[in-house]
Amino acid sequence: MFLSLPLFCLVSAIMSQPTLTSVDFEIFGNVQGVCFRMYTEDEGRSLGLSGWVKNTRQGTVIGQIQGPSDKIREMKHWLENVGSPSSRIDRAVFSNQRDIPKLEVRGFSTRY
Repeated sequence: MFLSLPLFCLVSAIMSQPTLTSVDFEIFGNVQGVCFRMYTEDEGRSLGLSGWVKNTRQGTVIGQIQGPSDKIREMKHWLENVGSPSSRIDRAVFSNQRDIPKLEVRGFSTRY
């Protein structure tokens, strides 16, 4: 079975769109009081991601990031290995990673 040219172009355009991914994270270490949330927001925005970041009472930083899979990989690397200049990252835990049909969060923000 052959597809007509307009239908083929539509299917190709849909299939070539990047897969959107959502993932939750929790960062352990010296990540509070060192501008980790601000740098996370900046890095997320620079990668074109949506999401949020928040301090916890346990001294960790939690959040969620959403966007194209390749950019999510870059952000996960940043969260696990780079962080803010004064931070010390001991461990990064990523959970609930899933493909999503569209972004569920708009922009990137700090939650309180």
